[in-house]
Amino acid sequence: MKTIQHRKVLIIGCSGAGKSTLSRKLALRWGLPLHHLDALFWNEGWVPTSKPEFREMLKDVVAQHEWIIDGNFDSTLEMRPQYADLIIFLDFPNWLCLSRVMKRAWSYWG
Repeated sequence: MKTIQHRKVLIIGCSGAGKSTLSRKLALRWGLPLHHLDALFWNEGWVPTSKPEFREMLKDVVAQHEWIIDGNFDSTLEMRPQYADLIIFLDFPNWLCLSRVMKRAWSYWG
């Protein structure tokens, strides 16, 4: 495996930008643990975690030696960049992101 400098990677962008796809590929390539904010925030049955509890869980993640975190969640945006040594912002046209969201919704319908 190739040695990399970046051990704490933050991937942000709008829904449908490809955050999860990119983060999975980088986690495999670089051997870094991956944390999806959606998976931390949403509980079974789409029950949200309280904001204070979510922030505490995220504090535990960013305190780790290495990670990739993908997701937006405005309530924690000011917190995450200060720990990252690489920030990737996926900035694609709205029409492309929307088409990907629609494709995802269609794929998982029912």
